[in-house]
Amino acid sequence: MQIAKMCGCKEKMKIGFIGLGIMGESMCENIVKKHDDKVYCNDLNRAQVAKLAGVGAVPCENNVEVAKNADVIISMVPKSEHVKALYTEILPYITAGKICIDMSTIDPSVSREVASMVKGKGAQFADAPVVKSKPAAIAGTLGIYAGCDEELFPVIEPLLKYMGCNVIRMGENGMGLVMKICHNTLVAEIQNGVNETINLAKRYGVSIEDFAKAISYGGGQNFYLDGQWKNLEAENWTTAFSIENMHKDLGICGRMAKESDFAMPGMENAKRVYDECMEEGIGKEDFRATFKAVRGDFNA
Repeated sequence: MQIAKMCGCKEKMKIGFIGLGIMGESMCENIVKKHDDKVYCNDLNRAQVAKLAGVGAVPCENNVEVAKNADVIISMVPKSEHVKALYTEILPYITAGKICIDMSTIDPSVSREVASMVKGKGAQFADAPVVKSKPAAIAGTLGIYAGCDEELFPVIEPLLKYMGCNVIRMGENGMGLVMKICHNTLVAEIQNGVNETINLAKRYGVSIEDFAKAISYGGGQNFYLDGQWKNLEAENWTTAFSIENMHKDLGICGRMAKESDFAMPGMENAKRVYDECMEEGIGKEDFRATFKAVRGDFNA
């Protein structure tokens, strides 16, 4: 099935989704609800596969079964090594005309390597990492950054819009990931600044609520503080986006900075906070729980 024939015919595409974790579960469910053809799914967690089968997805026993049946293969797995292993496994079953969309957050260099593997089979590849967290995945309002050939973007954009309301092509393969890592690094640096200044203000008797209200009056207002101050005040660390995931992203940023010979002291300072949280064993908690490290909870 050639790209030109697939344009405007998304209802005739059979979609496969591999990786039903915190984000992938809801992303796949939105596709199932909105797509007019079969959606195949697989995950190492068989309970998740059964859950998606319960809302209409076609359960598969393995990744190869997904690859054989789907015209469009979407993946959402944790790390670079998982993406590379997955596409190595299914590569023999990726035929000319198929489309692969990896929505994982991984090293751009690894994604480009996988793109070359897939394109070598006459298929197409896009990296399309997401921003925002679980509530947006449930609502289908994620932000999505695509890195792909220009002619591919109008074909996959309607599919990506099953999962997100803001979809943008950032350039060729790997560029969606470059933007995702820059985005998350900026979030981590803003978060670190929020954590530091809140804790300083508290030492002088300013409540978190008053701090957030006062900041909203000036140039320091930011999305993170507006959305998280109530959780910080309540010390609610329920996970929507984990410390270990942001720690991974900052690690990727560190490698990118080294590759491009660019110093990023703000990123390195934020990463030290995440390093401390990982060492303290709270990697599964929400990333706002870095507040505890900045507050000094782990000081000897």
